[in-house]
Amino acid sequence: MRNERKNAVRQTIIDTASRLFYKQGYLNTGINQIIEESGVVKSTLYTAFRTKEDILMEYLIQSGAATDEALKTAADKGKDPKAKILSVFDYLIKLVQEKDFNGCNFLNLISEVPMDAERVVKQIQKQKNGVRALFSGILESVEKESLADEIYILFEGALIANKVHHKVWPVESAKKIAEKLLS
Repeated sequence: MRNERKNAVRQTIIDTASRLFYKQGYLNTGINQIIEESGVVKSTLYTAFRTKEDILMEYLIQSGAATDEALKTAADKGKDPKAKILSVFDYLIKLVQEKDFNGCNFLNLISEVPMDAERVVKQIQKQKNGVRALFSGILESVEKESLADEIYILFEGALIANKVHHKVWPVESAKKIAEKLLS
């Protein structure tokens, strides 16, 4: 029972921090705000996590797993490699139109953290390499790795352009380019 309570408190901290990191940024989110909004006492937070960066790492791990699962589910809707890739872009088109979408959380964070925050940077790279591997895995039976890299760059570029313009057209354009590359 005690472990369940400990895990529930830990998850409450993560959920609160995740919402705040995504909405207002990592650097703009203070430990005191996480404590206040999660409803835990300071000592409980520091028992669960030694540092704010430890909270960020758990956020990245959980968010990365959820993102990987969502992209895999989207790809699985397609019957062949081309349809699988286009299904991922269809998922992205829907995602960027959601009311609360504030850009890719990994791309948002990589622009905030210093490059010497090695374990954070490596975790973000791991997640992005997972996206790249998804495209490589889909295309391995039909093409060289270079096409998967091109699709990956389109995907990431569409996320950045969407963040800049706050419009869906960058993702729709990237999907059209991907479709041409896959033909």
